[in-house]
Amino acid sequence: MYYILLGICYLLAALPFFILYGISDFCYLLVYHVFGYRKAVILANLKQAFPEKTDAEIKTLAAKYYRNLTDMMVETIKLLTISKKNLQRRFDCDLTVLHDLYAKGKSCQLHLGHNFNWEWANVFCMQGVAFPFLVVYMPLTNKTADRLFRYFRERAGTVLLPANDMSNAMAPWHQKQYLVALVADQNPGNPRRTYWYPFLNKMTAFYKGPEMSARRYNIPVVFADIRKVKRGYYKARLVLASENPKNTPEGQLTEQFVQFLEANIREQPEVWVWSHRRWKHKWKGEMNEASKPA
Repeated sequence: MYYILLGICYLLAALPFFILYGISDFCYLLVYHVFGYRKAVILANLKQAFPEKTDAEIKTLAAKYYRNLTDMMVETIKLLTISKKNLQRRFDCDLTVLHDLYAKGKSCQLHLGHNFNWEWANVFCMQGVAFPFLVVYMPLTNKTADRLFRYFRERAGTVLLPANDMSNAMAPWHQKQYLVALVADQNPGNPRRTYWYPFLNKMTAFYKGPEMSARRYNIPVVFADIRKVKRGYYKARLVLASENPKNTPEGQLTEQFVQFLEANIREQPEVWVWSHRRWKHKWKGEMNEASKPA
């Protein structure tokens, strides 16, 4: 089954963009209008985040999100055949801050959210830096799907680190220079080992791990934001959050990222993933001192 699916993906990837976007339009009609993929979750999340918007505005925003979601699907498949030159024409980002950190002999943590198209961002960044490029990912329960996604991400040279075994996965890298990308808006598995912050009008749990490792090993932290310029074209922005995290108070880096992420989501909400159940955990009023908003 794996090889059949991979073969289909290669056949699709050989198609030009205008045909792929036609397929995306058809998938949009199915996913949104016919099957209503997680529509209740998406609408509830949008209403929570934007209570000032009317029902009509929420539906319009949801429709834009579904279009970006299906575009992301075909764009990810296109990574199998897209040239480096074509990707650099369609994805733009100034990597100077990463080049500077590498020249200083430092490693780096790159914190980003689930903004489209993070798969293109991974490949673009990996191709443009001298760092070994590590990406933390959550293994899928379906073995065939997990193998397929690993192939997409590893074929360009990315080193994948399983999020459920991070301590062992990172052990060989502690004495080396590296860049590790962390999608830092994941829903934590254990709500007790988290920081809680106001996020999109609701108290939200965030992993402690990224900040704790940055402060422990004094690894510079860079925040990343991805914007969709137009269909098939993206622009990312990198911001140095801290070059010496060990000197920052506990919780500060996470709070800065939460504020950074929310500001960017509010400016272009249709490119953030609204279909995941981000607020599975309910805040019970128990907040670490470090995570209390200023």
